[in-house]
Amino acid sequence: MPYDDLLADIAADMRTVTDRGRVADYIPSLGSVDPARFGIALCTADGSCHVAGDADLPFSIQSISKVFALTLALGKVGDALWSRVGREPSGSAFNSIVQLEREEGIPRNPFINAGALVCTDVHLAGHSPREAIGEILRFVRGLADDNDIVVDETVARSEQEQGFRNAALANYIRSFGNLQQPVDAVLGTYFHQCAIAMSCRQLALAGRYLMLGGRSPGAGRIVTPQRARRINAIMLTCGHYDASGDFAFRVGLPGKSGVGGGILAVAPGRGSIAVWSPGLNAQGNSQLGTLALERVSAALGWSIFDPVTA
Repeated sequence: MPYDDLLADIAADMRTVTDRGRVADYIPSLGSVDPARFGIALCTADGSCHVAGDADLPFSIQSISKVFALTLALGKVGDALWSRVGREPSGSAFNSIVQLEREEGIPRNPFINAGALVCTDVHLAGHSPREAIGEILRFVRGLADDNDIVVDETVARSEQEQGFRNAALANYIRSFGNLQQPVDAVLGTYFHQCAIAMSCRQLALAGRYLMLGGRSPGAGRIVTPQRARRINAIMLTCGHYDASGDFAFRVGLPGKSGVGGGILAVAPGRGSIAVWSPGLNAQGNSQLGTLALERVSAALGWSIFDPVTA
Protein backbone atom coordinates (compact mmCIF):
# COMPACT_ATOMS: atom_id res chain seq x y z
CA MET A 1 0.00 0.00 0.00
CA PRO A 2 1.47 3.41 -0.98
CA TYR A 3 0.93 5.02 2.42
CA ASP A 4 3.02 8.09 1.58
CA ASP A 5 0.86 8.87 -1.45
CA LEU A 6 -2.35 8.42 0.53
CA LEU A 7 -1.24 10.72 3.34
CA ALA A 8 0.11 13.32 0.90
CA ASP A 9 -3.21 13.35 -0.94
CA ILE A 10 -5.15 13.74 2.30
CA ALA A 11 -2.88 16.56 3.51
CA ALA A 12 -3.26 18.35 0.18
CA ASP A 13 -7.04 18.02 0.32
CA MET A 14 -7.16 19.29 3.92
CA ARG A 15 -5.33 22.46 2.86
CA THR A 16 -8.27 23.37 0.61
CA VAL A 17 -11.00 23.00 3.26
CA THR A 18 -12.37 26.37 4.34
CA ASP A 19 -14.47 25.33 7.37
CA ARG A 20 -11.72 24.22 9.74
CA GLY A 21 -13.61 24.48 13.03
CA ARG A 22 -12.65 26.72 15.93
CA VAL A 23 -9.46 26.59 18.01
CA ALA A 24 -9.77 26.09 21.77
CA ASP A 25 -9.57 29.78 22.66
CA TYR A 26 -10.87 29.21 26.20
CA ILE A 27 -7.27 28.17 26.89
CA PRO A 28 -5.45 31.35 25.81
CA SER A 29 -2.19 29.68 24.76
CA LEU A 30 -4.12 27.30 22.49
CA GLY A 31 -6.25 30.07 21.04
CA SER A 32 -3.24 31.52 19.22
CA VAL A 33 -2.42 28.34 17.26
CA ASP A 34 -2.66 28.72 13.47
CA PRO A 35 -5.86 26.92 12.35
CA ALA A 36 -4.27 26.26 8.95
CA ARG A 37 -1.96 23.64 10.44
CA PHE A 38 -2.51 20.01 9.54
CA GLY A 39 -0.29 17.00 10.14
CA ILE A 40 -0.71 13.25 9.93
CA ALA A 41 1.51 10.26 10.73
CA LEU A 42 0.95 6.53 10.33
CA CYS A 43 3.16 3.84 11.88
CA THR A 44 2.51 0.30 10.68
CA ALA A 45 2.92 -3.07 12.33
CA ASP A 46 5.96 -3.80 10.15
CA GLY A 47 7.81 -0.84 11.72
CA SER A 48 7.54 1.74 8.96
CA CYS A 49 6.37 5.30 9.65
CA HIS A 50 4.82 7.61 7.06
CA VAL A 51 4.05 11.32 7.47
CA ALA A 52 2.58 14.30 5.64
CA GLY A 53 1.91 17.96 6.33
CA ASP A 54 2.97 19.39 9.70
CA ALA A 55 3.65 15.94 11.13
CA ASP A 56 6.86 16.99 12.88
CA LEU A 57 5.51 20.15 14.52
CA PRO A 58 4.82 19.68 18.26
CA PHE A 59 1.36 20.50 19.62
CA SER A 60 -0.34 20.21 23.00
CA ILE A 61 -1.76 16.68 23.24
CA GLN A 62 -4.21 17.65 25.98
CA SER A 63 -6.71 14.82 26.63
CA ILE A 64 -4.81 12.32 24.49
CA SER A 65 -2.53 12.15 27.53
CA LYS A 66 -5.42 10.40 29.32
CA VAL A 67 -4.61 7.23 27.38
CA PHE A 68 -1.11 7.15 28.87
CA ALA A 69 -2.35 8.19 32.31
CA LEU A 70 -4.90 5.36 32.26
CA THR A 71 -2.19 2.89 31.29
CA LEU A 72 -0.02 4.00 34.22
CA ALA A 73 -2.93 3.96 36.68
CA LEU A 74 -3.87 0.42 35.66
CA GLY A 75 -0.24 -0.57 36.08
CA LYS A 76 -0.33 0.66 39.67
CA VAL A 77 -3.67 -0.64 40.95
CA GLY A 78 -4.92 -2.97 38.22
CA ASP A 79 -8.63 -3.64 37.97
CA ALA A 80 -9.21 -2.02 41.37
CA LEU A 81 -9.28 1.22 39.38
CA TRP A 82 -12.74 0.31 38.10
CA SER A 83 -14.23 0.69 41.56
CA ARG A 84 -13.40 4.40 41.30
CA VAL A 85 -13.97 5.06 37.59
CA GLY A 86 -16.60 3.63 35.28
CA ARG A 87 -16.27 2.28 31.75
CA GLU A 88 -19.41 3.67 30.14
CA PRO A 89 -19.82 6.48 27.59
CA SER A 90 -20.87 9.69 29.28
CA GLY A 91 -23.07 11.19 26.58
CA SER A 92 -22.07 14.54 28.08
CA ALA A 93 -19.42 17.18 27.45
CA PHE A 94 -15.88 16.32 28.54
CA ASN A 95 -15.97 18.79 31.45
CA SER A 96 -19.54 18.17 32.64
CA ILE A 97 -20.22 18.03 36.38
CA VAL A 98 -23.86 16.91 36.07
CA GLN A 99 -23.37 13.14 36.21
CA LEU A 100 -21.05 13.27 39.21
CA GLU A 101 -23.87 14.25 41.55
CA ARG A 102 -26.19 11.50 40.36
CA GLU A 103 -23.42 8.88 40.42
CA GLU A 104 -21.95 9.95 43.77
CA GLY A 105 -18.51 11.06 42.66
CA ILE A 106 -17.71 8.07 40.42
CA PRO A 107 -16.83 9.45 36.97
CA ARG A 108 -18.46 7.68 34.05
CA ASN A 109 -15.14 6.80 32.34
CA PRO A 110 -11.40 7.65 32.49
CA PHE A 111 -11.47 9.85 29.37
CA ILE A 112 -13.74 12.60 30.60
CA ASN A 113 -12.00 15.19 32.76
CA ALA A 114 -13.46 13.88 36.02
CA GLY A 115 -12.26 10.34 35.29
CA ALA A 116 -8.83 11.56 34.29
CA LEU A 117 -8.52 13.41 37.59
CA VAL A 118 -9.12 10.14 39.44
CA CYS A 119 -6.43 8.44 37.33
CA THR A 120 -4.08 11.30 38.17
CA ASP A 121 -4.91 10.82 41.87
CA VAL A 122 -3.92 7.14 41.56
CA HIS A 123 -0.74 8.11 39.74
CA LEU A 124 0.18 10.61 42.47
CA ALA A 125 0.06 8.11 45.34
CA GLY A 126 3.51 8.03 46.92
CA HIS A 127 4.85 10.76 44.61
CA SER A 128 5.18 14.51 44.57
CA PRO A 129 3.58 16.29 41.59
CA ARG A 130 7.04 16.83 40.09
CA GLU A 131 7.83 13.12 40.39
CA ALA A 132 4.46 12.12 38.92
CA ILE A 133 4.87 14.48 35.96
CA GLY A 134 8.39 13.18 35.43
CA GLU A 135 7.11 9.60 35.41
CA ILE A 136 4.48 10.16 32.71
CA LEU A 137 6.96 12.17 30.67
CA ARG A 138 9.51 9.34 30.84
CA PHE A 139 6.75 6.92 29.90
CA VAL A 140 5.76 8.69 26.68
CA ARG A 141 9.41 9.36 25.81
CA GLY A 142 10.12 5.66 26.14
CA LEU A 143 7.12 4.70 24.03
CA ALA A 144 8.13 7.11 21.27
CA ASP A 145 11.86 6.46 21.76
CA ASP A 146 12.36 10.23 21.77
CA ASN A 147 13.75 12.23 24.68
CA ASP A 148 12.88 15.54 23.02
CA ILE A 149 9.25 15.31 24.20
CA VAL A 150 8.62 18.00 26.83
CA VAL A 151 5.89 19.69 28.84
CA ASP A 152 4.92 23.09 27.39
CA GLU A 153 5.08 25.18 30.54
CA THR A 154 3.27 28.09 28.90
CA VAL A 155 0.28 25.88 28.17
CA ALA A 156 0.40 24.39 31.68
CA ARG A 157 0.31 27.90 33.24
CA SER A 158 -2.50 28.93 30.93
CA GLU A 159 -4.56 25.90 31.96
CA GLN A 160 -3.85 26.48 35.63
CA GLU A 161 -4.99 30.10 35.36
CA GLN A 162 -8.23 29.15 33.59
CA GLY A 163 -8.90 25.75 35.19
CA PHE A 164 -11.90 26.70 37.31
CA ARG A 165 -14.17 23.96 35.94
CA ASN A 166 -11.53 21.28 36.56
CA ALA A 167 -11.01 22.64 40.07
CA ALA A 168 -14.75 22.34 40.67
CA LEU A 169 -14.74 18.77 39.38
CA ALA A 170 -11.78 17.81 41.57
CA ASN A 171 -13.28 19.31 44.71
CA TYR A 172 -16.63 17.70 44.03
CA ILE A 173 -15.03 14.27 43.56
CA ARG A 174 -13.01 14.85 46.74
CA SER A 175 -16.26 15.57 48.63
CA PHE A 176 -17.29 11.96 47.88
CA GLY A 177 -13.90 10.62 49.01
CA ASN A 178 -12.87 9.56 45.50
CA LEU A 179 -9.74 11.74 45.47
CA GLN A 180 -7.21 10.78 48.11
CA GLN A 181 -4.38 13.19 47.32
CA PRO A 182 -4.48 16.98 47.87
CA VAL A 183 -6.67 18.62 45.24
CA ASP A 184 -4.02 21.20 44.31
CA ALA A 185 -1.48 18.44 43.69
CA VAL A 186 -3.93 16.50 41.52
CA LEU A 187 -4.80 19.59 39.48
CA GLY A 188 -1.20 20.68 39.03
CA THR A 189 -0.17 17.23 37.83
CA TYR A 190 -3.19 16.99 35.52
CA PHE A 191 -2.56 20.39 33.92
CA HIS A 192 1.09 19.52 33.24
CA GLN A 193 0.14 16.10 31.87
CA CYS A 194 -2.26 17.74 29.39
CA ALA A 195 0.44 20.25 28.40
CA ILE A 196 2.81 17.59 27.05
CA ALA A 197 3.80 18.63 23.53
CA MET A 198 4.28 15.98 20.84
CA SER A 199 4.32 15.85 17.07
CA CYS A 200 2.11 13.53 15.03
CA ARG A 201 5.14 11.35 14.35
CA GLN A 202 6.00 11.08 18.06
CA LEU A 203 2.38 10.42 19.00
CA ALA A 204 1.89 7.69 16.40
CA LEU A 205 5.08 6.03 17.60
CA ALA A 206 3.95 6.26 21.22
CA GLY A 207 0.62 4.62 20.37
CA ARG A 208 2.16 1.50 18.85
CA TYR A 209 1.75 -0.58 22.02
CA LEU A 210 -2.02 -0.40 21.62
CA MET A 211 -1.69 -1.53 18.01
CA LEU A 212 0.65 -4.41 18.89
CA GLY A 213 -1.26 -6.09 21.70
CA GLY A 214 0.51 -4.21 24.49
CA ARG A 215 4.06 -4.46 23.16
CA SER A 216 6.18 -1.45 22.20
CA PRO A 217 8.97 -2.08 19.66
CA GLY A 218 11.40 0.09 21.63
CA ALA A 219 10.22 -0.45 25.19
CA GLY A 220 9.09 -4.08 25.24
CA ARG A 221 5.96 -5.34 26.98
CA ILE A 222 3.93 -2.37 28.29
CA VAL A 223 0.63 -4.07 29.13
CA THR A 224 -0.87 -7.50 28.60
CA PRO A 225 -2.78 -8.17 25.36
CA GLN A 226 -6.01 -8.28 27.37
CA ARG A 227 -5.34 -4.84 28.91
CA ALA A 228 -4.41 -3.36 25.53
CA ARG A 229 -7.68 -4.71 24.13
CA ARG A 230 -9.65 -3.16 26.98
CA ILE A 231 -7.96 0.24 26.66
CA ASN A 232 -8.78 0.17 22.95
CA ALA A 233 -12.39 -0.70 23.78
CA ILE A 234 -12.72 2.32 26.06
CA MET A 235 -11.11 4.51 23.40
CA LEU A 236 -13.71 3.34 20.89
CA THR A 237 -16.70 3.92 23.16
CA CYS A 238 -15.53 6.94 25.17
CA GLY A 239 -12.56 8.55 23.40
CA HIS A 240 -14.50 11.35 21.72
CA TYR A 241 -16.82 12.33 24.58
CA ASP A 242 -20.40 12.87 23.41
CA ALA A 243 -19.31 12.31 19.79
CA SER A 244 -17.80 8.86 20.40
CA GLY A 245 -20.64 7.10 18.65
CA ASP A 246 -20.31 9.35 15.60
CA PHE A 247 -16.54 8.73 15.46
CA ALA A 248 -17.09 4.96 15.64
CA PHE A 249 -19.74 5.27 12.92
CA ARG A 250 -17.53 7.36 10.60
CA VAL A 251 -14.02 6.06 11.33
CA GLY A 252 -14.53 2.70 13.02
CA LEU A 253 -11.31 2.78 15.04
CA PRO A 254 -10.44 3.22 18.72
CA GLY A 255 -9.38 6.83 19.10
CA LYS A 256 -8.69 9.56 21.64
CA SER A 257 -8.98 13.24 20.91
CA GLY A 258 -7.65 16.34 22.62
CA VAL A 259 -8.71 19.99 22.47
CA GLY A 260 -5.27 20.85 21.13
CA GLY A 261 -6.59 19.39 17.86
CA GLY A 262 -4.86 16.03 17.99
CA ILE A 263 -6.33 12.55 17.64
CA LEU A 264 -4.59 9.23 18.26
CA ALA A 265 -6.30 6.33 16.48
CA VAL A 266 -5.43 2.64 16.60
CA ALA A 267 -6.03 -0.05 14.00
CA PRO A 268 -5.20 -3.20 16.03
CA GLY A 269 -2.51 -5.28 14.37
CA ARG A 270 -2.23 -2.80 11.52
CA GLY A 271 -1.29 0.74 12.41
CA SER A 272 -1.10 3.63 14.86
CA ILE A 273 -2.25 6.94 13.40
CA ALA A 274 -1.91 10.47 14.75
CA VAL A 275 -3.49 13.50 13.17
CA TRP A 276 -3.47 17.17 14.16
CA SER A 277 -5.59 20.08 13.04
CA PRO A 278 -6.30 22.66 15.77
CA GLY A 279 -9.80 23.66 14.66
CA LEU A 280 -12.46 21.84 16.71
CA ASN A 281 -16.04 20.85 16.04
CA ALA A 282 -18.92 21.54 18.42
CA GLN A 283 -17.99 18.53 20.61
CA GLY A 284 -14.36 19.65 21.03
CA ASN A 285 -12.80 17.17 18.58
CA SER A 286 -10.57 18.06 15.63
CA GLN A 287 -12.83 18.77 12.68
CA LEU A 288 -10.34 18.04 9.92
CA GLY A 289 -8.61 15.34 11.96
CA THR A 290 -11.83 13.35 12.08
CA LEU A 291 -12.37 13.82 8.35
CA ALA A 292 -8.79 12.74 7.60
CA LEU A 293 -9.08 9.60 9.73
CA GLU A 294 -12.33 8.72 8.00
CA ARG A 295 -10.45 8.93 4.69
CA VAL A 296 -7.57 6.76 5.97
CA SER A 297 -9.85 4.10 7.42
CA ALA A 298 -11.96 3.89 4.25
CA ALA A 299 -8.97 3.82 1.90
CA LEU A 300 -7.16 1.07 3.83
CA GLY A 301 -10.18 -0.92 4.96
CA TRP A 302 -8.99 -0.60 8.53
CA SER A 303 -12.29 -0.07 10.33
CA ILE A 304 -12.65 -2.76 12.99
CA PHE A 305 -16.11 -3.32 11.52
CA ASP A 306 -14.78 -4.13 8.03
CA PRO A 307 -14.84 -7.83 7.13
CA VAL A 308 -11.50 -9.60 7.33
CA THR A 309 -10.28 -10.53 3.85
CA ALA A 310 -7.51 -12.87 2.81
